[in-house]
Amino acid sequence: MKDLIGIKELSKEDINVILDTAASFKDVLKRDIKKVPALRGKTVVNLFFEPSTRTKTSFELAEKRISTDVLNFSVPTSSVVKGESLLDTVRTIEAYGVDFIVIRHSSSGVPHFIARNVKASVINAGDGINEHPTQALLDAFSIVEKKGGLNGLKVAIVGDITHSRVAKSNVYLLSKFGAHIRLVGPPTLIPDMAGYGVEVFYNMEDGLKDVDVIMMLRIQTERQGKGFFPSTLEYFKNWGLDTQRLELADKDAVVMHPGPMNRGIEISSDVADSAQSIILDQVTNGIAVRMAVMYLLGGAKENA
Repeated sequence: MKDLIGIKELSKEDINVILDTAASFKDVLKRDIKKVPALRGKTVVNLFFEPSTRTKTSFELAEKRISTDVLNFSVPTSSVVKGESLLDTVRTIEAYGVDFIVIRHSSSGVPHFIARNVKASVINAGDGINEHPTQALLDAFSIVEKKGGLNGLKVAIVGDITHSRVAKSNVYLLSKFGAHIRLVGPPTLIPDMAGYGVEVFYNMEDGLKDVDVIMMLRIQTERQGKGFFPSTLEYFKNWGLDTQRLELADKDAVVMHPGPMNRGIEISSDVADSAQSIILDQVTNGIAVRMAVMYLLGGAKENA
Protein backbone atom coordinates (compact mmCIF):
# COMPACT_ATOMS: atom_id res chain seq x y z
CA MET A 1 0.00 0.00 0.00
CA LYS A 2 1.00 3.61 -0.50
CA ASP A 3 -0.14 4.82 2.93
CA LEU A 4 -0.64 3.75 6.53
CA ILE A 5 -3.73 5.60 7.69
CA GLY A 6 -5.42 3.01 9.92
CA ILE A 7 -5.36 -0.51 11.31
CA LYS A 8 -8.79 -1.16 9.81
CA GLU A 9 -7.28 -1.10 6.33
CA LEU A 10 -4.57 -3.65 7.17
CA SER A 11 -4.92 -7.41 6.83
CA LYS A 12 -3.53 -9.84 9.37
CA GLU A 13 -0.78 -10.65 6.86
CA ASP A 14 0.10 -6.95 6.46
CA ILE A 15 0.49 -6.62 10.21
CA ASN A 16 2.69 -9.72 10.46
CA VAL A 17 4.98 -8.34 7.73
CA ILE A 18 5.33 -5.05 9.62
CA LEU A 19 6.08 -6.80 12.93
CA ASP A 20 8.61 -9.16 11.33
CA THR A 21 10.36 -6.23 9.62
CA ALA A 22 10.37 -4.29 12.90
CA ALA A 23 12.16 -7.21 14.58
CA SER A 24 14.99 -6.85 12.05
CA PHE A 25 15.22 -3.12 12.65
CA LYS A 26 15.28 -3.61 16.41
CA ASP A 27 18.48 -5.60 15.91
CA VAL A 28 19.88 -2.53 14.12
CA LEU A 29 19.09 -0.39 17.18
CA LYS A 30 21.26 -2.67 19.32
CA ARG A 31 24.37 -1.97 17.24
CA ASP A 32 27.01 0.63 18.03
CA ILE A 33 26.10 2.38 14.77
CA LYS A 34 22.30 2.53 14.87
CA LYS A 35 21.75 3.54 11.27
CA VAL A 36 21.09 1.89 7.91
CA PRO A 37 20.99 3.50 4.43
CA ALA A 38 17.67 1.86 3.50
CA LEU A 39 15.91 5.10 2.49
CA ARG A 40 18.85 7.32 1.69
CA GLY A 41 17.78 10.12 -0.63
CA LYS A 42 14.16 10.05 0.53
CA THR A 43 12.59 13.01 2.33
CA VAL A 44 9.97 12.97 5.08
CA VAL A 45 8.05 15.86 6.61
CA ASN A 46 6.59 15.66 10.12
CA LEU A 47 3.35 17.61 10.04
CA PHE A 48 2.06 17.82 13.63
CA PHE A 49 -0.98 20.02 14.23
CA GLU A 50 -1.26 18.75 17.81
CA PRO A 51 1.31 18.74 20.63
CA SER A 52 3.43 15.58 20.78
CA THR A 53 6.61 14.52 22.51
CA ARG A 54 6.84 10.73 22.33
CA THR A 55 5.33 10.12 18.90
CA LYS A 56 7.09 13.00 17.18
CA THR A 57 10.47 12.15 18.74
CA SER A 58 10.01 8.48 17.92
CA PHE A 59 9.19 9.20 14.28
CA GLU A 60 12.10 11.61 13.94
CA LEU A 61 14.56 9.10 15.38
CA ALA A 62 13.16 6.34 13.16
CA GLU A 63 13.49 8.59 10.12
CA LYS A 64 17.11 9.40 10.91
CA ARG A 65 17.99 5.78 11.71
CA ILE A 66 16.76 4.78 8.25
CA SER A 67 18.68 7.66 6.60
CA THR A 68 15.85 9.86 5.34
CA ASP A 69 16.15 13.64 5.15
CA VAL A 70 13.82 15.06 7.81
CA LEU A 71 11.76 18.26 7.77
CA ASN A 72 9.78 19.32 10.83
CA PHE A 73 6.79 21.53 10.04
CA SER A 74 6.00 24.21 12.62
CA VAL A 75 2.31 25.12 12.49
CA PRO A 76 2.52 28.37 14.56
CA THR A 77 5.08 29.85 12.11
CA SER A 78 3.47 28.53 8.92
CA SER A 79 1.05 30.01 6.39
CA VAL A 80 -1.74 28.00 8.05
CA VAL A 81 -2.09 30.83 10.57
CA LYS A 82 -2.56 33.22 7.62
CA GLY A 83 -5.58 31.28 6.40
CA GLU A 84 -3.99 28.87 3.92
CA SER A 85 -6.03 25.68 3.54
CA LEU A 86 -4.68 22.37 4.79
CA LEU A 87 -4.71 20.90 1.28
CA ASP A 88 -2.79 23.86 -0.18
CA THR A 89 -0.23 23.56 2.62
CA VAL A 90 0.26 19.86 2.01
CA ARG A 91 0.48 20.25 -1.77
CA THR A 92 3.07 23.00 -1.34
CA ILE A 93 5.13 20.71 0.90
CA GLU A 94 4.81 17.85 -1.61
CA ALA A 95 6.07 20.15 -4.37
CA TYR A 96 9.41 20.24 -2.56
CA GLY A 97 9.82 16.57 -3.49
CA VAL A 98 8.72 15.04 -0.20
CA ASP A 99 8.31 11.24 -0.25
CA PHE A 100 6.57 10.76 3.13
CA ILE A 101 4.13 12.91 5.11
CA VAL A 102 3.71 11.98 8.77
CA ILE A 103 0.65 13.80 10.07
CA ARG A 104 -1.08 14.28 13.40
CA HIS A 105 -4.28 16.31 13.49
CA SER A 106 -7.06 17.00 15.98
CA SER A 107 -9.75 16.22 13.39
CA SER A 108 -10.60 12.61 12.59
CA GLY A 109 -10.17 11.68 8.94
CA VAL A 110 -7.56 14.28 7.96
CA PRO A 111 -4.86 11.71 7.02
CA HIS A 112 -7.40 9.90 4.81
CA PHE A 113 -8.27 13.15 3.06
CA ILE A 114 -4.62 14.02 2.47
CA ALA A 115 -3.74 10.52 1.25
CA ARG A 116 -6.40 10.81 -1.46
CA ASN A 117 -4.93 14.08 -2.71
CA VAL A 118 -1.15 13.57 -2.74
CA LYS A 119 1.28 11.13 -4.32
CA ALA A 120 3.53 11.01 -1.25
CA SER A 121 3.07 8.20 1.27
CA VAL A 122 0.96 9.38 4.20
CA ILE A 123 1.43 7.96 7.70
CA ASN A 124 -1.22 8.66 10.31
CA ALA A 125 0.40 9.72 13.60
CA GLY A 126 -3.01 10.17 15.25
CA ASP A 127 -6.21 11.74 13.96
CA GLY A 128 -8.69 13.09 16.47
CA ILE A 129 -10.39 10.27 18.35
CA ASN A 130 -10.21 7.96 15.35
CA GLU A 131 -6.94 5.98 15.09
CA HIS A 132 -3.25 5.85 15.97
CA PRO A 133 -2.03 2.90 13.88
CA THR A 134 1.70 2.94 14.64
CA GLN A 135 0.97 2.96 18.38
CA ALA A 136 -1.17 -0.18 18.03
CA LEU A 137 1.56 -1.81 15.94
CA LEU A 138 4.26 -1.07 18.51
CA ASP A 139 1.95 -2.28 21.27
CA ALA A 140 1.40 -5.55 19.39
CA PHE A 141 5.14 -5.87 18.80
CA SER A 142 5.78 -5.36 22.52
CA ILE A 143 3.18 -7.95 23.52
CA VAL A 144 4.49 -10.54 21.05
CA GLU A 145 8.00 -9.91 22.33
CA LYS A 146 6.95 -10.76 25.89
CA LYS A 147 4.15 -13.27 25.30
CA GLY A 148 5.15 -14.95 22.04
CA GLY A 149 1.90 -14.13 20.24
CA LEU A 150 -1.52 -12.49 20.44
CA ASN A 151 -3.99 -15.30 19.83
CA GLY A 152 -5.98 -16.27 22.92
CA LEU A 153 -4.48 -13.59 25.19
CA LYS A 154 -6.76 -11.79 27.62
CA VAL A 155 -6.13 -8.07 27.21
CA ALA A 156 -7.70 -5.41 29.43
CA ILE A 157 -7.78 -1.89 27.98
CA VAL A 158 -8.52 0.45 30.87
CA GLY A 159 -9.63 4.07 31.03
CA ASP A 160 -10.85 6.76 28.65
CA ILE A 161 -11.68 4.57 25.67
CA THR A 162 -14.23 6.95 24.14
CA HIS A 163 -11.62 9.63 23.43
CA SER A 164 -8.67 7.29 22.82
CA ARG A 165 -7.49 6.66 19.27
CA VAL A 166 -4.90 4.30 20.78
CA ALA A 167 -7.64 2.11 22.27
CA LYS A 168 -9.58 1.92 19.02
CA SER A 169 -6.55 0.98 16.93
CA ASN A 170 -5.63 -1.68 19.49
CA VAL A 171 -9.14 -3.14 19.43
CA TYR A 172 -9.06 -3.30 15.62
CA LEU A 173 -5.66 -5.00 15.66
CA LEU A 174 -6.15 -7.41 18.55
CA SER A 175 -9.53 -8.56 17.25
CA LYS A 176 -7.87 -9.66 13.98
CA PHE A 177 -5.60 -12.01 15.96
CA GLY A 178 -8.13 -13.69 18.24
CA ALA A 179 -7.25 -11.92 21.47
CA HIS A 180 -9.96 -11.65 24.14
CA ILE A 181 -10.43 -7.92 24.67
CA ARG A 182 -11.89 -6.36 27.80
CA LEU A 183 -12.78 -2.68 27.95
CA VAL A 184 -12.67 -1.42 31.53
CA GLY A 185 -13.66 1.99 32.86
CA PRO A 186 -16.51 4.34 33.74
CA PRO A 187 -19.74 3.81 31.73
CA THR A 188 -19.37 7.39 30.46
CA LEU A 189 -16.02 6.62 28.84
CA ILE A 190 -16.68 3.32 27.06
CA PRO A 191 -18.20 3.49 23.56
CA ASP A 192 -20.21 0.78 21.84
CA MET A 193 -17.72 -1.54 20.11
CA ALA A 194 -19.88 -4.66 20.12
CA GLY A 195 -18.95 -5.51 16.53
CA TYR A 196 -15.41 -6.33 17.65
CA GLY A 197 -16.31 -8.98 20.20
CA VAL A 198 -15.18 -7.01 23.24
CA GLU A 199 -16.37 -7.51 26.81
CA VAL A 200 -17.20 -4.43 28.86
CA PHE A 201 -16.47 -4.13 32.58
CA TYR A 202 -17.33 -1.13 34.73
CA ASN A 203 -15.73 -2.75 37.78
CA MET A 204 -11.93 -2.76 37.79
CA GLU A 205 -11.59 -5.88 39.91
CA ASP A 206 -13.78 -7.96 37.61
CA GLY A 207 -12.12 -6.58 34.48
CA LEU A 208 -8.56 -7.41 35.56
CA LYS A 209 -9.14 -10.93 36.81
CA ASP A 210 -6.64 -13.36 35.20
CA VAL A 211 -5.74 -11.06 32.27
CA ASP A 212 -2.38 -11.43 30.50
CA VAL A 213 -2.00 -7.80 29.45
CA ILE A 214 -3.15 -4.57 31.11
CA MET A 215 -3.14 -1.56 28.82
CA MET A 216 -3.71 1.65 30.77
CA LEU A 217 -4.87 4.82 29.02
CA ARG A 218 -4.45 8.50 29.75
CA ILE A 219 -7.46 10.52 30.85
CA GLN A 220 -7.78 12.91 27.92
CA THR A 221 -9.14 16.00 29.65
CA GLU A 222 -8.41 18.14 26.57
CA ARG A 223 -11.01 16.16 24.58
CA GLN A 224 -13.56 15.79 27.35
CA GLY A 225 -16.31 18.03 28.58
CA LYS A 226 -17.33 17.86 32.21
CA GLY A 227 -19.21 15.15 34.06
CA PHE A 228 -17.48 11.99 32.80
CA PHE A 229 -16.37 11.19 36.38
CA PRO A 230 -16.58 13.10 39.69
CA SER A 231 -12.87 13.84 40.24
CA THR A 232 -9.40 12.49 39.53
CA LEU A 233 -9.28 11.26 43.14
CA GLU A 234 -12.46 9.26 42.61
CA TYR A 235 -11.19 8.04 39.26
CA PHE A 236 -8.03 6.54 40.75
CA LYS A 237 -10.02 5.04 43.59
CA ASN A 238 -12.27 3.19 41.14
CA TRP A 239 -10.22 2.68 37.96
CA GLY A 240 -6.57 3.38 38.79
CA LEU A 241 -4.04 0.56 38.64
CA ASP A 242 -2.19 -0.11 41.88
CA THR A 243 -0.27 -3.09 43.24
CA GLN A 244 -3.33 -4.64 44.87
CA ARG A 245 -5.31 -4.60 41.63
CA LEU A 246 -2.34 -5.83 39.61
CA GLU A 247 -2.34 -8.97 41.76
CA LEU A 248 -5.76 -9.86 40.31
CA ALA A 249 -4.22 -10.37 36.88
CA ASP A 250 -2.17 -13.38 35.82
CA LYS A 251 1.11 -13.57 37.76
CA ASP A 252 3.04 -13.03 34.50
CA ALA A 253 0.82 -10.19 33.26
CA VAL A 254 2.50 -7.19 31.65
CA VAL A 255 1.51 -3.55 32.17
CA MET A 256 1.47 -1.08 29.27
CA HIS A 257 0.77 2.63 28.79
CA PRO A 258 1.10 4.69 25.58
CA GLY A 259 2.11 7.77 27.55
CA PRO A 260 2.18 10.37 28.79
CA MET A 261 1.30 8.88 32.16
CA ASN A 262 -0.60 10.69 34.87
CA ARG A 263 0.83 9.00 37.94
CA GLY A 264 -1.63 8.77 40.79
CA ILE A 265 -4.59 9.18 38.44
CA GLU A 266 -4.40 6.22 36.02
CA ILE A 267 -1.50 4.28 37.50
CA SER A 268 0.54 4.24 40.69
CA SER A 269 4.29 4.82 40.52
CA ASP A 270 5.13 1.44 42.06
CA VAL A 271 3.25 -0.32 39.24
CA ALA A 272 4.59 1.96 36.49
CA ASP A 273 8.15 1.25 37.64
CA SER A 274 7.65 -2.44 38.46
CA ALA A 275 9.23 -5.46 36.80
CA GLN A 276 5.90 -6.20 35.10
CA SER A 277 5.84 -2.82 33.37
CA ILE A 278 6.96 -2.79 29.73
CA ILE A 279 6.22 0.91 29.24
CA LEU A 280 9.82 1.81 28.38
CA ASP A 281 10.05 -1.21 26.06
CA GLN A 282 7.12 0.29 24.15
CA VAL A 283 9.14 3.47 23.63
CA THR A 284 12.12 1.59 22.19
CA ASN A 285 9.92 -0.65 20.06
CA GLY A 286 8.16 2.39 18.62
CA ILE A 287 11.34 3.40 16.80
CA ALA A 288 11.77 -0.05 15.23
CA VAL A 289 8.12 -0.27 14.18
CA ARG A 290 8.15 3.18 12.57
CA MET A 291 11.37 2.33 10.74
CA ALA A 292 9.63 -0.79 9.41
CA VAL A 293 6.54 1.13 8.29
CA MET A 294 8.56 3.69 6.31
CA TYR A 295 10.80 1.02 4.81
CA LEU A 296 7.82 -1.02 3.62
CA LEU A 297 5.92 2.00 2.30
CA GLY A 298 9.08 3.16 0.53
CA GLY A 299 9.38 -0.18 -1.19
CA ALA A 300 5.72 -0.25 -2.09
CA LYS A 301 6.01 3.20 -3.65
CA GLU A 302 9.06 2.16 -5.66
CA ASN A 303 7.18 -0.85 -7.03
CA ALA A 304 3.95 1.05 -7.77
